[in-house]
Amino acid sequence: MKKMLAIALALCLMIPALTAFAADGKLVMGTNAAFPPYEYYDGDKIVGIDAEAAAAIAEKLGLELEIVDMDFSAIINAVASGKVDIGMAGMTVTDERLQSVNFSDSYATGVQVIIVKEDSPIASLDDLYAEGASYKIGVQEATTGDIYCTDDFGEDAVLKYKTGPDAVLALLSGKVDCVIIDNEPAKAFVADNEGLKILETAYAVEEYAIAIALDNVDLLEKINDALNELMEDGTLDAIVAKYISAK
Repeated sequence: MKKMLAIALALCLMIPALTAFAADGKLVMGTNAAFPPYEYYDGDKIVGIDAEAAAAIAEKLGLELEIVDMDFSAIINAVASGKVDIGMAGMTVTDERLQSVNFSDSYATGVQVIIVKEDSPIASLDDLYAEGASYKIGVQEATTGDIYCTDDFGEDAVLKYKTGPDAVLALLSGKVDCVIIDNEPAKAFVADNEGLKILETAYAVEEYAIAIALDNVDLLEKINDALNELMEDGTLDAIVAKYISAK
Protein backbone atom coordinates (compact mmCIF):
# COMPACT_ATOMS: atom_id res chain seq x y z
CA MET A 1 0.00 0.00 0.00
CA LYS A 2 2.83 2.41 0.86
CA LYS A 3 4.48 1.66 -2.49
CA MET A 4 1.22 2.31 -4.32
CA LEU A 5 0.74 5.63 -2.51
CA ALA A 6 4.32 6.63 -3.29
CA ILE A 7 3.85 5.86 -6.98
CA ALA A 8 0.56 7.73 -7.06
CA LEU A 9 2.18 10.74 -5.40
CA ALA A 10 5.08 10.65 -7.86
CA LEU A 11 2.66 10.58 -10.78
CA CYS A 12 0.74 13.51 -9.35
CA LEU A 13 3.96 15.48 -9.04
CA MET A 14 4.81 14.70 -12.67
CA ILE A 15 1.48 15.87 -14.06
CA PRO A 16 2.12 19.64 -13.75
CA ALA A 17 5.46 19.24 -15.51
CA LEU A 18 3.84 17.31 -18.35
CA THR A 19 0.79 19.56 -18.75
CA ALA A 20 2.26 22.96 -17.89
CA PHE A 21 3.15 23.53 -21.51
CA ALA A 22 0.77 21.12 -23.21
CA ALA A 23 -2.75 22.21 -22.30
CA ASP A 24 -5.12 20.60 -24.84
CA GLY A 25 -2.06 19.46 -26.79
CA LYS A 26 -1.34 23.00 -27.98
CA LEU A 27 1.56 25.43 -27.81
CA VAL A 28 -0.03 28.89 -27.73
CA MET A 29 2.14 31.69 -29.09
CA GLY A 30 1.43 35.37 -28.48
CA THR A 31 2.68 37.74 -31.18
CA ASN A 32 2.06 41.05 -32.91
CA ALA A 33 1.50 40.22 -36.57
CA ALA A 34 2.59 43.55 -38.03
CA PHE A 35 6.32 42.91 -38.05
CA PRO A 36 7.37 41.42 -41.41
CA PRO A 37 9.21 39.18 -42.09
CA TYR A 38 9.03 37.82 -38.53
CA GLU A 39 5.22 37.78 -38.29
CA TYR A 40 2.58 39.18 -40.61
CA TYR A 41 -0.69 38.27 -42.29
CA ASP A 42 -0.86 36.45 -45.62
CA GLY A 43 -4.60 36.56 -46.17
CA ASP A 44 -6.08 35.45 -42.87
CA LYS A 45 -3.04 33.38 -41.87
CA ILE A 46 -0.13 34.60 -39.76
CA VAL A 47 3.17 33.69 -41.42
CA GLY A 48 6.83 34.66 -41.11
CA ILE A 49 10.07 33.59 -39.46
CA ASP A 50 8.68 33.44 -35.93
CA ALA A 51 5.50 31.65 -37.04
CA GLU A 52 7.43 28.93 -38.89
CA ALA A 53 10.08 28.59 -36.17
CA ALA A 54 7.35 28.22 -33.54
CA ALA A 55 5.60 25.60 -35.69
CA ALA A 56 8.87 23.65 -35.96
CA ILE A 57 9.35 23.87 -32.19
CA ALA A 58 5.78 22.73 -31.56
CA GLU A 59 6.33 19.75 -33.87
CA LYS A 60 9.45 18.80 -31.90
CA LEU A 61 7.38 18.90 -28.72
CA GLY A 62 4.53 16.89 -30.25
CA LEU A 63 2.13 19.82 -29.96
CA GLU A 64 -0.12 21.84 -32.26
CA LEU A 65 0.80 25.51 -32.65
CA GLU A 66 -1.87 28.15 -32.03
CA ILE A 67 -0.98 31.81 -32.71
CA VAL A 68 -2.74 34.68 -30.96
CA ASP A 69 -2.33 38.18 -32.41
CA MET A 70 -2.25 41.02 -29.86
CA ASP A 71 -0.68 44.39 -29.16
CA PHE A 72 3.08 44.04 -28.73
CA SER A 73 2.83 45.76 -25.35
CA ALA A 74 0.48 43.01 -24.11
CA ILE A 75 2.69 40.01 -24.95
CA ILE A 76 4.88 39.92 -21.83
CA ASN A 77 1.86 40.12 -19.51
CA ALA A 78 0.07 37.45 -21.53
CA VAL A 79 3.06 35.11 -21.12
CA ALA A 80 3.55 35.91 -17.44
CA SER A 81 -0.15 35.34 -16.65
CA GLY A 82 -0.38 32.09 -18.61
CA LYS A 83 -2.78 33.39 -21.26
CA VAL A 84 -0.23 32.19 -23.83
CA ASP A 85 2.64 29.72 -23.48
CA ILE A 86 5.28 31.70 -25.36
CA GLY A 87 5.88 35.13 -26.82
CA MET A 88 7.62 35.42 -30.19
CA ALA A 89 7.59 38.81 -31.89
CA GLY A 90 11.14 39.77 -32.73
CA MET A 91 11.54 40.25 -28.99
CA THR A 92 14.81 41.24 -27.32
CA VAL A 93 15.91 40.22 -23.84
CA THR A 94 15.98 43.21 -21.49
CA ASP A 95 16.50 43.51 -17.72
CA GLU A 96 12.97 44.89 -17.34
CA ARG A 97 11.38 41.99 -19.23
CA LEU A 98 13.44 39.47 -17.24
CA GLN A 99 11.60 40.60 -14.12
CA SER A 100 8.39 39.14 -15.59
CA VAL A 101 9.45 36.27 -17.87
CA ASN A 102 12.30 33.95 -18.78
CA PHE A 103 13.85 33.90 -22.24
CA SER A 104 15.10 31.07 -24.40
CA ASP A 105 18.46 30.99 -26.10
CA SER A 106 18.73 33.54 -28.90
CA TYR A 107 17.48 32.41 -32.31
CA ALA A 108 18.06 35.55 -34.44
CA THR A 109 19.97 38.84 -34.52
CA GLY A 110 18.12 42.10 -35.03
CA VAL A 111 19.43 45.53 -36.03
CA GLN A 112 17.52 48.67 -35.11
CA VAL A 113 17.68 51.15 -37.99
CA ILE A 114 16.41 54.64 -38.79
CA ILE A 115 13.80 55.29 -41.49
CA VAL A 116 13.56 58.84 -42.85
CA LYS A 117 12.04 60.64 -45.84
CA GLU A 118 14.40 60.83 -48.82
CA ASP A 119 14.74 64.61 -48.41
CA SER A 120 15.24 64.47 -44.64
CA PRO A 121 17.92 66.62 -42.99
CA ILE A 122 18.72 63.57 -40.83
CA ALA A 123 21.65 61.94 -42.62
CA SER A 124 23.07 59.77 -39.84
CA LEU A 125 22.55 58.67 -36.25
CA ASP A 126 24.85 61.50 -35.15
CA ASP A 127 22.25 64.03 -36.31
CA LEU A 128 19.79 62.74 -33.72
CA TYR A 129 22.36 63.31 -30.98
CA ALA A 130 23.52 66.71 -32.27
CA GLU A 131 23.40 69.60 -29.83
CA GLY A 132 20.14 71.50 -30.21
CA ALA A 133 18.47 68.71 -32.22
CA SER A 134 14.73 68.48 -31.59
CA TYR A 135 13.60 65.72 -33.90
CA LYS A 136 10.47 63.68 -33.22
CA ILE A 137 11.11 59.93 -33.33
CA GLY A 138 8.38 57.39 -34.07
CA VAL A 139 8.55 53.94 -32.48
CA GLN A 140 6.35 50.93 -31.84
CA GLU A 141 5.35 51.09 -28.19
CA ALA A 142 7.00 48.75 -25.68
CA THR A 143 9.64 47.60 -28.20
CA THR A 144 13.34 48.02 -27.55
CA GLY A 145 13.27 50.84 -30.08
CA ASP A 146 10.86 52.59 -27.73
CA ILE A 147 12.92 51.74 -24.63
CA TYR A 148 16.28 52.78 -26.11
CA CYS A 149 14.97 55.99 -27.70
CA THR A 150 13.17 57.07 -24.56
CA ASP A 151 16.38 56.53 -22.57
CA ASP A 152 18.56 58.32 -25.14
CA PHE A 153 16.33 61.20 -26.24
CA GLY A 154 13.66 61.57 -23.55
CA GLU A 155 9.89 61.06 -23.44
CA ASP A 156 9.11 64.34 -25.21
CA ALA A 157 11.08 63.33 -28.32
CA VAL A 158 9.48 59.89 -28.73
CA LEU A 159 6.02 59.27 -30.18
CA LYS A 160 4.74 55.76 -29.55
CA TYR A 161 2.45 53.84 -31.89
CA LYS A 162 0.61 50.51 -31.60
CA THR A 163 2.32 49.05 -34.68
CA GLY A 164 5.27 49.66 -36.96
CA PRO A 165 3.00 50.56 -39.90
CA ASP A 166 1.31 53.19 -37.72
CA ALA A 167 4.71 54.76 -36.97
CA VAL A 168 5.59 54.76 -40.67
CA LEU A 169 2.28 56.46 -41.53
CA ALA A 170 3.14 59.13 -38.95
CA LEU A 171 6.46 59.66 -40.75
CA LEU A 172 4.77 59.95 -44.13
CA SER A 173 2.28 62.49 -42.75
CA GLY A 174 5.00 64.58 -41.08
CA LYS A 175 4.04 63.84 -37.47
CA VAL A 176 7.52 62.43 -36.80
CA ASP A 177 10.91 63.05 -38.41
CA CYS A 178 12.09 59.44 -38.39
CA VAL A 179 11.12 55.94 -37.30
CA ILE A 180 13.42 53.57 -35.43
CA ILE A 181 12.58 49.89 -35.88
CA ASP A 182 14.13 46.51 -36.77
CA ASN A 183 15.93 46.41 -40.11
CA GLU A 184 13.86 43.63 -41.71
CA PRO A 185 10.41 45.17 -41.24
CA ALA A 186 12.03 48.53 -42.06
CA LYS A 187 13.00 47.18 -45.50
CA ALA A 188 9.43 46.00 -46.08
CA PHE A 189 7.98 49.35 -45.02
CA VAL A 190 10.36 51.29 -47.29
CA ALA A 191 9.60 48.97 -50.23
CA ASP A 192 5.87 49.56 -49.75
CA ASN A 193 6.05 53.35 -49.37
CA GLU A 194 7.66 55.68 -51.90
CA GLY A 195 9.85 58.51 -50.66
CA LEU A 196 11.39 56.70 -47.69
CA LYS A 197 14.88 55.34 -47.07
CA ILE A 198 16.91 53.62 -44.37
CA LEU A 199 20.02 55.36 -43.08
CA GLU A 200 23.29 53.43 -43.39
CA THR A 201 24.21 53.87 -39.73
CA ALA A 202 22.46 51.40 -37.41
CA TYR A 203 20.99 52.48 -34.08
CA ALA A 204 21.44 49.23 -32.11
CA VAL A 205 22.19 45.51 -32.53
CA GLU A 206 20.30 42.97 -30.41
CA GLU A 207 19.46 39.29 -30.03
CA TYR A 208 15.91 37.91 -30.33
CA ALA A 209 14.60 35.18 -28.01
CA ILE A 210 11.36 33.47 -26.94
CA ALA A 211 9.54 34.68 -23.82
CA ILE A 212 8.32 31.98 -21.39
CA ALA A 213 6.66 32.26 -17.96
CA LEU A 214 9.06 32.36 -15.01
CA ASP A 215 7.52 29.27 -13.39
CA ASN A 216 7.52 27.18 -16.58
CA VAL A 217 11.12 25.98 -16.39
CA ASP A 218 10.18 22.67 -18.02
CA LEU A 219 8.98 24.44 -21.16
CA LEU A 220 12.07 26.67 -21.20
CA GLU A 221 14.35 23.63 -21.20
CA LYS A 222 12.35 21.83 -23.89
CA ILE A 223 12.25 24.89 -26.14
CA ASN A 224 16.00 25.40 -25.80
CA ASP A 225 16.54 21.73 -26.69
CA ALA A 226 14.26 22.09 -29.71
CA LEU A 227 15.96 25.31 -30.81
CA ASN A 228 19.38 23.68 -30.62
CA GLU A 229 18.19 20.75 -32.73
CA LEU A 230 16.63 23.11 -35.31
CA MET A 231 19.88 25.07 -35.50
CA GLU A 232 22.04 21.98 -35.79
CA ASP A 233 19.96 20.34 -38.55
CA GLY A 234 19.71 23.57 -40.57
CA THR A 235 15.94 23.98 -40.22
CA LEU A 236 16.15 27.41 -38.61
CA ASP A 237 18.62 28.69 -41.21
CA ALA A 238 16.29 27.48 -43.96
CA ILE A 239 13.33 29.29 -42.41
CA VAL A 240 15.28 32.55 -42.11
CA ALA A 241 16.63 32.21 -45.69
CA LYS A 242 13.07 31.81 -46.96
CA TYR A 243 12.20 35.30 -45.73
CA ILE A 244 15.53 37.15 -45.66
CA SER A 245 17.88 37.23 -48.64
CA ALA A 246 21.55 36.60 -47.91
CA LYS A 247 22.46 39.44 -50.27
